[in-house]
Amino acid sequence: MPRIVTLFGMMLHKRHTMKRPLRLLWASLLWVPVMFLAARSIDAPLVARSNEPVKPIKTWVGNASWYGEDFDGRKTANGEEFDSEALTAAHPTLPFGSIVRVVNPRNQKFEVVRINDRGPYQEGREIDVSYRVARKIGLTHAGVSTVRLELMQLPQRQP
Repeated sequence: MPRIVTLFGMMLHKRHTMKRPLRLLWASLLWVPVMFLAARSIDAPLVARSNEPVKPIKTWVGNASWYGEDFDGRKTANGEEFDSEALTAAHPTLPFGSIVRVVNPRNQKFEVVRINDRGPYQEGREIDVSYRVARKIGLTHAGVSTVRLELMQLPQRQP
């Protein structure tokens, strides 16, 4: 008799473990129509990336130089601490927070930077980029190079 109880218990246990995956499958299948109905009523944002390239507000050519680790930790003109590994740059007139794409025309490499400092103060230079930017787009060996600057975005005005 104990043998029959054991077999019956095993069959009962096997049936119970089979029901669990079926219940999970059934529950997940019930959610599919609910998700389609909910998706229609929710105003979802458009896709973040567009197939069309973003057109700059303004484009011009100028000389770029870079500044690096010697300036790390110093205050920039907008009050931030300078970091030579940040994607930042100095420009004499653009508002702080402006977004500029800096393109090296020799190799077509580019980086997008945020203006957070004033400068450069040498005649004939348009922008000073951080060492990281200069390294990425290939400006470190030349010291001063001609670049294409593309103003992508101006900062939002504060009310």
